[in-house]
Amino acid sequence: MLSIQNLSYFIGNRPLYEDASLHIGDRDKVGLIGLNGTGKSTLLRLIYGEYNAQAGSISKSKNSTLGFLNQDQLSYQTGDSILTVVMQGFKEAVEIQKKIEHILHEMEKNYSDKLVEKLTKLQERFEALHGYSLQSKAEEILEGIGFSTGDLHRPLKEFSGGWRMRVMLAKLLLEKPSLLLLDEPTNHLDLPSIEWVENYLNNYEGSYIIVSHDRRFLNACVTRTVEISQRKLWVYEGNYDFYLKEKALREEIQKNAFENQQQKIKQTEKFINRFRAKASKARQVQSRIKSLEKMDIVEDIVESTSAINFRFEFKQKPGRFLCRLLDIEKHYESNEVIKDTTLFIERGDKIALVGANGKGKSTLLRIIAGSESHGGKREDGYNVITAFYAQHQIEALHVENEILDELKMAGSGKSELELRNLLGCFLFTGDDVYKKIKVLSGGEKSRVALAKTLTSEANFLLLDEPTNHLDFISENILIQALQQFKGTFVAVSHNRYFMSQIANKIWYIDNKQIKEYPGTYDEFSYWYKKQIESKQQGLEKAKANAAPPKKEVRESMKPKVFDEQKELEKEIKILEGNIAGLETEKQKLEDKLTNPEVYGNPDKLQEINSLYKEVEVSLAGYNSKWDALISQLTES
Repeated sequence: MLSIQNLSYFIGNRPLYEDASLHIGDRDKVGLIGLNGTGKSTLLRLIYGEYNAQAGSISKSKNSTLGFLNQDQLSYQTGDSILTVVMQGFKEAVEIQKKIEHILHEMEKNYSDKLVEKLTKLQERFEALHGYSLQSKAEEILEGIGFSTGDLHRPLKEFSGGWRMRVMLAKLLLEKPSLLLLDEPTNHLDLPSIEWVENYLNNYEGSYIIVSHDRRFLNACVTRTVEISQRKLWVYEGNYDFYLKEKALREEIQKNAFENQQQKIKQTEKFINRFRAKASKARQVQSRIKSLEKMDIVEDIVESTSAINFRFEFKQKPGRFLCRLLDIEKHYESNEVIKDTTLFIERGDKIALVGANGKGKSTLLRIIAGSESHGGKREDGYNVITAFYAQHQIEALHVENEILDELKMAGSGKSELELRNLLGCFLFTGDDVYKKIKVLSGGEKSRVALAKTLTSEANFLLLDEPTNHLDFISENILIQALQQFKGTFVAVSHNRYFMSQIANKIWYIDNKQIKEYPGTYDEFSYWYKKQIESKQQGLEKAKANAAPPKKEVRESMKPKVFDEQKELEKEIKILEGNIAGLETEKQKLEDKLTNPEVYGNPDKLQEINSLYKEVEVSLAGYNSKWDALISQLTES
């Protein structure tokens, strides 16, 4: 489907790829990974055709189509409803639908055979494009990724950037291109939506390439992993967990090969330097020099892990309870977000707060921090020093400051050496610490803001989506930092791996109440799924045992219901005629079976008996259908 051959691409003088190659086949499920800045998004743009390669080629099969979800679409706005925006992916079907509506309007005024013929052709084409099911599919996808039924007709411009990105994702999924290019598709999705997208992609008939820092998402969705490293594309035939194991083996082999080659180079150089001046060794020296020049150099491995080497300390030890929330409730005008919630945060709690978007998670963090008005009572604990990390902390960084100066502003009193050590943990080494905030990428700013939060000597951390924009190494550093942190924290996240590594309690939202599960995220996830299954089984059992509900018919619906009833009655009469005919035929066959001339003739008996069984089967089928139609007529 897609072939990348000897690709080279430079940003200024810095090569992102040199002589890199990759082949994507039909139904390939590819995860594209690499450190921030290695060119993952750039590769997707090269494939899509937004950028042009300086060398090499990118070719795709003639009939293949591409669809690209990227972060630029966050800024897209329009007054059209989100359902209309999603449907725009089917220009031909939408245009035909408009023409059909126009012809139907014309036929009310001026009926003609020419219009009927034109309408018939349009309807045939519309049906071939599955036009009659497109809107229901669009609604299903939008609701699957978190939109309510009431949202579908709201203008796109009313939604935040993250929700607009969801609309673009829905549009792309509905288009079903041959090759999907997805750049961080889970960044703005909550857990239920992520799981819905996972299920959708697992059943996707085409191919896709996903750039993601969500390892559980990659494990669930990809069967091949491509890593960008050392300006090349390295292919691993498995998901992210397989990649980790396979890469460790490859690195061990490469490390041994590198060390052996370096040893050989040193020995060769030593020989050359020792005997360069001796005429008797001139030929051997020249031979060794040529062998060095021809040698294919094995590169040393690039370390892809980093360990925290920093002690997170705070001067004040808090009391047993850091915060008490008593009968908390929160409304935004008529919208009730939180109700009847009582929670205690104890010293040493590592809490992960989970739930769908818009259910009050960030609101609860602000209530805990004391920056959000609410009903009920909130009590601070003794000696509590709070630090709050959220998106606005990133935006609040002083863009003209150097990274080191920004950390000094946190007021921790730590020495420059200690701060540089901390920044080293967050991958800012050497002269990187003197970079100005304004030149940093989104992921780098996130790391600075996190380092600033952790160096504040707070004993209580509130973290709102701390892993957004972090690559795997940075995420691992944050996990290590929180595992070593001796204080207390509450973290909101949709990153399942992150939560499984840092939490000893889970807060979840149930009917607008925040409830607590005393265990790890993996334990909670297993328990919660069992609860959902149990509830579903209970509902199905209750539904099966309940009497059929009487349906109220609105006045406006009566003509439609009446027409449906007439159709049912018509079908029932036809069925009754068929049943009567079959019963007559059955009686005739029974009479023949009692005839001595028949049962005395084995061949004749077998023939009549076979016909009798066929009639019985047909009669049973018609009776079953008659029962179903009678039940349907009774309920309507």
